[in-house]
Amino acid sequence: MKAVKSGIKDAQKAIVLLKDKGLFDFTHEIKFSKDSIVIPVSSVKGLSSVKWLKVVDAVLKKRDLKPRTLVDALKGKLTPAEIKIVPRAFDVIGDIAILEIPAPLVKKEKIIAKALLDVNRHMHVVVKKAGIHEGVFRTQKVEVIGGENRKESVCKENNVSLKLNVEDCYFSARLSTERKRVADLVKPNEDVLVMFSGVGPYVAVIAKNTSAKSVYGVEINPAAHKYALENMKINKITNAKLFCGDAAEIVPKLGLKFDRILMPLPKDAGFFLDTALSAAKPNAVIHFYEITEEATFPKKTFEEIKVKCPTAVLLDAVPCGAYAPGWIRGCVDFRVK
Repeated sequence: MKAVKSGIKDAQKAIVLLKDKGLFDFTHEIKFSKDSIVIPVSSVKGLSSVKWLKVVDAVLKKRDLKPRTLVDALKGKLTPAEIKIVPRAFDVIGDIAILEIPAPLVKKEKIIAKALLDVNRHMHVVVKKAGIHEGVFRTQKVEVIGGENRKESVCKENNVSLKLNVEDCYFSARLSTERKRVADLVKPNEDVLVMFSGVGPYVAVIAKNTSAKSVYGVEINPAAHKYALENMKINKITNAKLFCGDAAEIVPKLGLKFDRILMPLPKDAGFFLDTALSAAKPNAVIHFYEITEEATFPKKTFEEIKVKCPTAVLLDAVPCGAYAPGWIRGCVDFRVK
């Protein structure tokens, strides 16, 4: 094939020149040596006047031209109209991608899944949502539509590894930044309680990255609790204690008081606020999560808190991500006086 050769000192200048002239061949690789560079070209037209470039015959490797984006991977497989409604955003937990397939694309879901795997080498499983988060356990049915036939993966964040089944357990990878934020607030020798602890993300991140004296977790979902226990072993955490059951029943039975209490149950945390307050030490900090209207946050949420804890002192209010148009998942940090 035709190529051009130049001295190594002119390498960048040669590449820019060829791209500007539309002569650079993107389908083959450039060949470097100690003193020179050989660049593939689609044509040698007009290059004879460039004295510092030499036209040569060369054998160059073909580039891996696999698509870089989902849209590129689907061209020719879906119609332009179908490509427009392919979901661009999706959740990733470990090496599992979780898609919401629009109804008109259900018959093309396996094509979409394969294309997604082709452009994301770190993903090995694609599942589609087959239901909504529902029930006391906040779980969601999913169906494998591409890659390996499994629903279990390991998610890594904030210096910990978290193993879980994406169908049996509620988990949001999008909250990793929020988990770090809270962990950064934990002071040495604090006793911390995580209500609704799931597979242990808050428990593990706090226990692993802070000097907390103890971290307690309470989770009602037996499957999530089982994974939480395993995750403590995976991360070699020894200062955490986990309990399976209803937080309203378990927490009072502990007979303990805590310096910091987390309530990451944004739809129903309000029903458990009395339980949290009864377990709080004087001057304890509570992180209260709620699904709320963005326009009224945090005023409305803090007013709800003040009904049950009139002496509460607002420390911070943090939006933790969008939930629906006009609605957010928000966290109000307050001190118990």
